[in-house]
Amino acid sequence: MGAKRIPALVLLPAILLTGTAYADGVQNGADIQIAQTLGERELTVVIRRVDTPPAPLRVDIVTHQGTPPGTLTVKAAVEGSVFSETTVALDAKPGYHGGTLRVDRAGPWELQVGDGTQVAKIPFVVPAKVAPAWEMAAYGGFVVAGFLLFVALLLAVRGRSGMVPAAGMLVALTVAVTSALLSSTIPPPPAPGTKFDPTFGPDPQVSSVDYSRPPVNLVADRQERDLRLRFTDGSTGRPADDLLVHDNALVHFVVVSPSGRLWHLHPVRVAPGEYRARLKAPETGNYALSAEIARRGGGVQLIRSAIALTQDGTDPAPPSAEATLRQAISPAGTPSTITAQFPKKDLQPWLGMLGHMIVAGPVDGDFTKAPIWAHVHAMTPATPGLPDRPDETVAAFGPDVPFTYTFPLPGKYFVWIQAERGYSVLTVPAVIDVPQTRGPQG
Repeated sequence: MGAKRIPALVLLPAILLTGTAYADGVQNGADIQIAQTLGERELTVVIRRVDTPPAPLRVDIVTHQGTPPGTLTVKAAVEGSVFSETTVALDAKPGYHGGTLRVDRAGPWELQVGDGTQVAKIPFVVPAKVAPAWEMAAYGGFVVAGFLLFVALLLAVRGRSGMVPAAGMLVALTVAVTSALLSSTIPPPPAPGTKFDPTFGPDPQVSSVDYSRPPVNLVADRQERDLRLRFTDGSTGRPADDLLVHDNALVHFVVVSPSGRLWHLHPVRVAPGEYRARLKAPETGNYALSAEIARRGGGVQLIRSAIALTQDGTDPAPPSAEATLRQAISPAGTPSTITAQFPKKDLQPWLGMLGHMIVAGPVDGDFTKAPIWAHVHAMTPATPGLPDRPDETVAAFGPDVPFTYTFPLPGKYFVWIQAERGYSVLTVPAVIDVPQTRGPQG
């Protein structure tokens, strides 16, 4: 009887310790940052990560220089009903303003941010603890083994044979240990809502792209003081409501006036497939439009359009940027470099990047006819002591913001370089003359 007890007693601490050490099947999502042009305000909405619902949901709203003060209403809605709400007071000082909501379940949610006139509806997902199959097998195996160990000990004390429970215990332990050892090769199950919501996960980009998926069509028109953008599936004509968070926005919307003034806006989602952005036209004429989106399973798409507008206001000019440009322009078809040099090393990341460069050309008097449009990034450099993905609170970058781009055609291009300092997005416009490609030397 003693010979039977010793192995069982040695295994008991291992069973108890292993049974209590188990990890979540799916990691909780990281913070989600989404730029929004809500009325007169250019905001960054930060949806903080949620651990296990029910739980508080922290929402931070970043304002920029020139943002008018006021109060925003922030709501968390699920299945079409508002579950919790709060207000966020915005003062004249730019920076972070926050509030706390509550969520009670995992899965698709909608964050509603309203200014009293317009409501931005931002889809997001509250992740759940989902135990993978290997964890269930391992945990279940240890539980069964512990139960059979108790039965074997009980039979041994009473002087009866415990061979059957002991054999069952060994089988259960084998299943549990094998499952644990194979855990690194077994993919985790999907979290609730991943098939429906475009903002799931710390970097909500799909791992595979279906290149046969129909593109998205864009129809733009004027709706009172706003530009209304309607995105539809190119095959079915239905609203395209599966846009991903791409470079911290659902839609990067670029507008260029007839005289060459640039707006880089981030329209708010007001309904499935429908977005709005406030724009006061400072002049009458044809405005060039460009929307950069990423669709679930369809990759990144740049959609171009145009709209004729009549002057309806005097939208203030963007802040002037104290920066100089260093250019190394190569012939068409070969890489060129353009570097914006700012006075200090105090730039902040904007839309997850150090800088952005919008390219349009070659231009001969009408931006709507420019054959080439591009959106180029300057990446945030890795800096010791700073997080891998710093947000707008970190002002420690620059002073140089470099870009590399290959102009495919010769001619005159307009470029606009944008960077952020002191919660103010600065724009540096320039005109680039790209020479003809050199022919072979004879």
